[in-house]
Amino acid sequence: MHLGVFLHCERRSNGSLEEAFEEAFSLADLTEREGLDGVWLAELHFASLDGQANGRTPSIAAAPLILATALATRTRKVRIGIAVSLLPLVHPVRLAEEVATLDHISKGRLDLGVGRSGFQIAYAGYGIPYTESRERFDECLEILTKAWTQEKISFSGKYTRFEEVSVVPKPFQKPHPPVRVAASTNETFPKAGRNGSKLFVRMGSSPVKEVAQHLEAYRHAWQEAGHPGHGDAILSLPVYVAETEERALEEPRSGTVNYYRGLAARFHRANSAAGGILSQERVARAEGLAHADYEEMLRDRLVFGTPETVAKRLVALRDDLRLSGFLIEPNIGGATPRDRLFNSVQLFAKEVAPALR
Repeated sequence: MHLGVFLHCERRSNGSLEEAFEEAFSLADLTEREGLDGVWLAELHFASLDGQANGRTPSIAAAPLILATALATRTRKVRIGIAVSLLPLVHPVRLAEEVATLDHISKGRLDLGVGRSGFQIAYAGYGIPYTESRERFDECLEILTKAWTQEKISFSGKYTRFEEVSVVPKPFQKPHPPVRVAASTNETFPKAGRNGSKLFVRMGSSPVKEVAQHLEAYRHAWQEAGHPGHGDAILSLPVYVAETEERALEEPRSGTVNYYRGLAARFHRANSAAGGILSQERVARAEGLAHADYEEMLRDRLVFGTPETVAKRLVALRDDLRLSGFLIEPNIGGATPRDRLFNSVQLFAKEVAPALR
C-alpha cells in the first residue's frame, strides 16, 4: 500500500512565489520525515497569479521534473512521483533523457505518471491543438518505452520522426521507472486495462460511485486481455485530518468550495474553447461540481475528519475499490493555514497511515 502526498504547489493569496517554493519543499521534507512513501508533483500550466478570478488556484508547478530534481537532492528515502507529465506537450526524446537523468539523481526513487489533461488552456499556450492530444500521447508513450529499453531507435509517426537515436543515460531502474497512466473518462479506463497499464485516478473531480464504475471497467478489460492479477490503481483524493470533527470540516471548507466552483468553471471554459469537443462525461462532471453543496462534496469526493474517521473511510475505499495506494491532497484550494496544513499531514502519517499498512 503506497501512501503519498500529492502537491499542487499552490501560491497562497498575498503570498510570494518564493514562499510557495519553500512551502512545497518543506511539505516534501515533512513527508519523508514522517515515514510516508512518496511525494507527487502536479504539472499545471498557466495557473495565473490572479487565483480564483479565473477559476484556477495559483500554482508554481509548471516544471515538475525540475522541482522533482530539487527534491531528489534533499531527500533520501521517499519516492518522488510526477502526477502527471503531460506527454502531448513535450518532445518524447527530450523527455526520455530528462526522466532517465532524474532517475539516476534520485537513485531509482522516481515514479512517472503520464496523462493528457482535459484543459485546453495548456494546449493553447503551447500552440498544440487539443484534438491531437490522444495521438500525441500514444506516440510519446511508445517512444519513451523504446528509448529506455533499446540501444538505438528510429521512429516515423504522425508528429515525431527521427533516425538512429541513442538515449543516454538509460534509466537507473530497470527496465525503466514505473509508469502510471492517468485515467478519467469512459474510454481511457478500458484502454488502460487492455494495455496492462498501472493507473493513477483522482476522486476529487469525480464522485466515488463513478470512480468505482470506471475501475470495474478497467479490471474487466485487464482480465479479458489476459493480464495476470487484477490491475494496479492508486487513488488521489482530498484528505484533511484534525483533532476534532468540527475543525476537520470547517478549516478547509472555504478553500475546498472555492476550488470546486472554479474547477466547474474551468470544465465549461475548456469545452467552449475546444469548440465543444470535450466528452459529455466531462460536461456532466462540470454540472455536478457547479451544483454540489459542501455536504455532498464531503460524502462523495472528500475524506475529512478525525484520524479515526479518516482511517475508517480510507480502509473502506481501499477494500471496496481494491486499491494499491492513496495520494492525499492535503490543501485543496490552497487556502488552509500553513500550520494547520502541516498538522493535518502529521496526523495522517502518525495516526491514519498505520491502519492502512
